[in-house]
Amino acid sequence: MSLSSLSCLSISVPQAVAKWGTAVEVERRNRIRLSVWAYAYELMDDPLVSDELFDSVAAQIDPSVSTGNKKLDAFFKAEFSPFTGMWVRKHPDQRGLFRTYLRVRHQHRNKGQP
Repeated sequence: MSLSSLSCLSISVPQAVAKWGTAVEVERRNRIRLSVWAYAYELMDDPLVSDELFDSVAAQIDPSVSTGNKKLDAFFKAEFSPFTGMWVRKHPDQRGLFRTYLRVRHQHRNKGQP
């Protein structure tokens, strides 16, 4: 069988798997990003991303995925809702979110973004 005869086959790649990482790595990264965005919006009154981007990433979160952090995995299973960011108020690492928020906010300002 030649490669040209395989051209009619389409390979479907799940959305959760990015070019650079495994499904667990993508889930972990999305949870961090979403948590920082929710923290900025809900607690700092400082939206870092559009509602559309937040909703898009929130829809990809899968609380059933084990990321290796038992505390945060349990939190996402119990508290996460893709329809709101209010869950961030119960996030177990508020200090970490605050530090990350400050770092992200500083990067946005240095790039001339609001």
